[in-house]
Amino acid sequence: MARRVVITGLGLITPLGVGTKFVWKRIINGESGITSTFGKGYQQIPSRVAGFIPRGNGVGMFDEDAVVSKSQKRNIAQHTLLGIAAAELALRESGYSKDVLEKLSDEERERMGVCLGVGMSDLDGIAETWLAFENEGYRKVSPYFVPKMLTNLVAGNISIRFGLQGPNHSVSTACSTGSHSVGDAFRMIRNGDADLMLAGGTDAQVTPLAMAAFARAKALSTKFNDTPEMASRPFDRERDGFVIAEGAAVLILEEYERAKQRGVDIYGEMLGYGMSGDASHITAPSEDGRGAFNAMTAALRDAQQSLENVCYINAHATSTPLGDAVENRAIVRLFGSNNGLAVSSTKGATGHLLGAAGSLEAAITALSLHTRELPPTINLHNLDPAADFPLNYVPNEAQQLASERMPVALSNSFGFGGTNACLCMRAM
Repeated sequence: MARRVVITGLGLITPLGVGTKFVWKRIINGESGITSTFGKGYQQIPSRVAGFIPRGNGVGMFDEDAVVSKSQKRNIAQHTLLGIAAAELALRESGYSKDVLEKLSDEERERMGVCLGVGMSDLDGIAETWLAFENEGYRKVSPYFVPKMLTNLVAGNISIRFGLQGPNHSVSTACSTGSHSVGDAFRMIRNGDADLMLAGGTDAQVTPLAMAAFARAKALSTKFNDTPEMASRPFDRERDGFVIAEGAAVLILEEYERAKQRGVDIYGEMLGYGMSGDASHITAPSEDGRGAFNAMTAALRDAQQSLENVCYINAHATSTPLGDAVENRAIVRLFGSNNGLAVSSTKGATGHLLGAAGSLEAAITALSLHTRELPPTINLHNLDPAADFPLNYVPNEAQQLASERMPVALSNSFGFGGTNACLCMRAM
């Protein structure tokens, strides 16, 4: 018999700030974490907006010096640092402070694992090391260079730091990374391979090199450089590209009976996980939306849920002209003109966290079910007249979740290469 899996902790590091309550309040209030780019190298890039994590030691800010020492920081990539910090936040929220973790037996640790990924490796680190090797020779290449670049070392470092001896798994599926990580971890617990998993994604690509690459592909927003808070506008007819952002999001997934016995608060229950491939293009989605349609269908089938039970979808919708329209086409094809279904994209507030987007949005979906609030799609003032938009897209202001319906929701993620993931969950 398949085991039930619930969410018992969240660790969020985002352009809106750090910490579950802080981030959720800003999302529900319709605030934006998008700002202008600054510093060397950004001036020549057509897109001059991004989602930077607020750094410092104030409320809701990220203090990286409180996470690792200066010597440790030199030997890990920035995305690894963010992943470690988000994992620690999630563990604390789930009742696993450092003192509690230290008292666990080996038998307990062997049932606790990590499934965490990153969308892209440290491009700046690779470029800097190559230049050092070219200009100054072999001895300027750090012995930590390879482990610093390996995408599985996020999960590896978290496993080592917290002594988690269960499954140690890493996913890298572009912008679907976070969702695939959560889905894989969910199945590990459901199938009995672990009792608790840290799952999610991390990415730190707000750099001139990464932005230059995305800008050359004409993927980034350029029309709102003077008003950065308006640049990410999913479903709006003025959308012109996504806004790149950095961050990490980690969920604690746990077997239900174990969580109940511990008496820990539960955000929601994971029900299903669906995957698909567009088999169409390396960057653009299939225009008929079949990839998104198949992923959502697979998630509902896995969850054994009917269409009528779904009350909310957190859309992948990145604010690109084609991507938003294609996803909407898939949703309408699957659900029809269901006036009771709400769809929103929180990327208007956070920007696109690449490999961390899916896990952040899974966390937001769980919070939506838990609080019975629908997060708004900010900057949505005029729906695209070229697309069929018959649903409630929660424009600009949060709404209450309809209480008379069974609270089931989906969270979508799609990535380059045509890789798609969908998570299904419900309130508890």
